[in-house]
Amino acid sequence: MDATNPKIRKRGSGTTRALSEKEREKILSIMHSEEYIDKSPRQIYAHLLDKGIYMCSVRTMYRILEAEGEVVERRKQKQRSSYKKPELLATQPNQLWCWDTTKLKSPKKWKYFYLYAIMDVFSRYIVGWMVAEKETAELARQLIGETCEKQDIKENELTIHSDRGSAMKSKTVAQLYVDLGISKSLSRPSVSNDNPYIESGFKTLKYCPSFPETFGCVLNARDFCREFFNFYNNQHYHSGIGLLTPASVHYGNANVVREKREQVLLEAYTSHPERFVKKVPVPPELPNAVWINAPKNDAEISL
Repeated sequence: MDATNPKIRKRGSGTTRALSEKEREKILSIMHSEEYIDKSPRQIYAHLLDKGIYMCSVRTMYRILEAEGEVVERRKQKQRSSYKKPELLATQPNQLWCWDTTKLKSPKKWKYFYLYAIMDVFSRYIVGWMVAEKETAELARQLIGETCEKQDIKENELTIHSDRGSAMKSKTVAQLYVDLGISKSLSRPSVSNDNPYIESGFKTLKYCPSFPETFGCVLNARDFCREFFNFYNNQHYHSGIGLLTPASVHYGNANVVREKREQVLLEAYTSHPERFVKKVPVPPELPNAVWINAPKNDAEISL
C-alpha cells in the first residue's frame, strides 16, 4: 500500500495527522472481519464508538477502502434468481397454447368457483375450459390431457405457456407434459404481460354485458361459460386475427372467409370507385406469426 496516497494522508503540506501504515492495516483488518464485512463505514464507526473505540473518521474509512478498490455495496443482499424472458413463436394452430385460471364469485362470501381455460395463441381459439369448485393440479392435468386428446396433439409439436401458479408449477402437470411430449414454458415472477392472450380473453369474458356479479352455483357458472365460449370461438370477430373468428382461423377457413370479403369489397369499389381513395379496399390481414415477447432485434424475428 502506498503510504503517500493523498486520499489516505492528510491533505495539505503537513503529514503529522496522517495514519501510520500499521494503523491503516488495522482499520482495514477490522472492516474485513466477520463482524463488519457486510457493514458500511458509518455502521462500523457507530458500533465501535458504542464499544468505546475510536479508530478514525467515517471519511477516512472510505478513503482506505477506496485505496483498496473496495468502495462497493457491503450490505448482504437477497440473491434473486435470474429468470429468462419467454420468447415464444406460433405460426399455425396447435403449436403454442397458453392457459390460466380465474375466479368467479359465488353466493358465499370469500368462496369462488374457478374457471380453467386453455387458448391457442395463433388462432385465439379456446381449445379447452372447465369450471370447478377448487383449483388443483389434478384438475388442471385432467383438462390439459383431455384437450390434447381432443385436438389430436402429437408428441413434440406443442408448447404450453402459463404463469407460475401452484397448479402450473406442480409435478403432476409437469409429468403430464413429459408423458405427452409437450414443451413447458412459464412466465417470469410478478410479470403480468408474459401471458397476455389468456388474460385478454378473461377480460373479454368479464366485460361481457351479461356477465353476472355472482353465480348462483357451479352449474350456473358452467352454463354461462359454455354459452360465452361458443360465442367467443364462433361469432366473436377478433381484432388480433384480422377481424376473423377464432374458429375460422383454428380450423383453416380463414382464407375462404377473406376471399369472400375481398369479393364484396371489390364489388363495392366497382359500383362506386369515387368513394375510395386510390385503390381497391382489402380486408384486414391475418398475421402469419404471433409472439409472446417478440425479440427486439428485427433480424431475430424474420421468418
